[in-house]
Amino acid sequence: MKFDYDLLVIGGGINGSGIARDAAGRGLSVCLVEQADLASGTSSASSKMIHGGLRYLEYYEFALVRQALRERETLLRIAPHLISPLRIVLPVLPDMRPKWMIRIGLWIYDHLGGKISLPATSAIKLEHSEYGLPLAPGPTQAFAYSDGWVDDARLVILNALDAKRHGASIQTQTRVNGLKQKDDGWQISLQSAGVTRQCTARCVVNAAGPWADMVDEMANTYHARHMLKVQGSHIVLRKLYEGDHAYLFQHPDGRVLFAIPFQDDFTLFGTTDTPISSDPGKAHLTEQETEYLLKGIERFFAIKRTENDIVWSFSGVRALFGNPKKKASALSRDYELVMDPPGETPPLLSVLGGKITTYRSLSEKAVNMVCSRLSTTSCEPWTAKSALPGGDFGAKDFDLLVGKILADWPFFEQNNATRLAHAYGTMCFQIFENISCEEQLGIHFGSGFYEREAEYLIKNEWAVTVDDILWRRTKMGLRFSQEQVETLKEWIENR
Repeated sequence: MKFDYDLLVIGGGINGSGIARDAAGRGLSVCLVEQADLASGTSSASSKMIHGGLRYLEYYEFALVRQALRERETLLRIAPHLISPLRIVLPVLPDMRPKWMIRIGLWIYDHLGGKISLPATSAIKLEHSEYGLPLAPGPTQAFAYSDGWVDDARLVILNALDAKRHGASIQTQTRVNGLKQKDDGWQISLQSAGVTRQCTARCVVNAAGPWADMVDEMANTYHARHMLKVQGSHIVLRKLYEGDHAYLFQHPDGRVLFAIPFQDDFTLFGTTDTPISSDPGKAHLTEQETEYLLKGIERFFAIKRTENDIVWSFSGVRALFGNPKKKASALSRDYELVMDPPGETPPLLSVLGGKITTYRSLSEKAVNMVCSRLSTTSCEPWTAKSALPGGDFGAKDFDLLVGKILADWPFFEQNNATRLAHAYGTMCFQIFENISCEEQLGIHFGSGFYEREAEYLIKNEWAVTVDDILWRRTKMGLRFSQEQVETLKEWIENR
């Protein structure tokens, strides 16, 4: 039987888009389906960090931390526009581990992943440092260590873009309604815009994240055992402190809270770990989470903030796998790739768990398994050395890229040129090709966001709604007034 696709990937989050990119680049015919927008679930609701996971050392997950640290270096290299170094300050508090133990842990963190490009850990006396100025009285010592920051939703988009460039079909707003075994492959029922259609694939990848159990039920495979759904919520407030560094605080309940510079004028604060049993698509910041996070700010900073100071919040559901009796914060953020042995079912690979930092290596291993099962010989891994779209420049040349954008289009303001360079990298020169004056950019919706950019996002990056544009493709929603939002919405509806 001739199949429509070698591989159908269910789920348009970071793992699904990464697998689609890797597989398409190896010559497989690939279709990715997402029931809503790309990165509309967990993958746009992370802490936006590319990190090894310092706190996982406490649970002796050395292999996970080593892999994540190595991937951090890879991602810094292949996406220098999207991923930036981040210095993190860890104040030493009385109810934490002893200072000497923390220092040993950070030394391990600096060396576990092999050669690193980021600065090593340093000790800080807070009373003599600007790092101590915004903090509540108490800690006098801290450590500063390095990790990375990422726009998580755009990382998903860029992987999907590269998958498309390699021939993959990316189908958003498309729901899988059924999976049936057919001639050593799969018949898949898809619904989009009220229309149901059928397609076939030699192999299916279940990368549906917190919806993975629903896909398993349709396929009668039930790989997603012991899945605990945990909601993580973040709040965004006006800038809590000056500087481009982040803070990591250990809460008395054992959780960690991050304060991270966000979009120049804001601070991102979170996260929570709240087990849920409701629909992952309805995740939202609860009153209890709001109180918990605001009390965290009050505990660690010398300022108070109220619910009225929250300018945005977002929540996502992580699917964690392991002993459901454990606390959510203690469950592993590692992943499992599960495929039934040959002869039991047609190939269906379930992606269980994972974290954004290790998505690329997860994708590589997943496609290795698919290629082996499909007996595909020309399947050499390639993504570790290939830049993501827009990332084809040196990691130290970001400022040069911003300068080139300003030289080509002097009507852009510095902060807007920096935003464009982070979001699109060298793709800016295609997006704004042949633009010689500001008028050619079309309608100015606000804060340096023009019609030309909106058109690009709709035509090339699967944006459909105003939220797709303002909160996932960009974060312009933080700067738009309600009137500007309505203007953009009306433009989308009438274009």
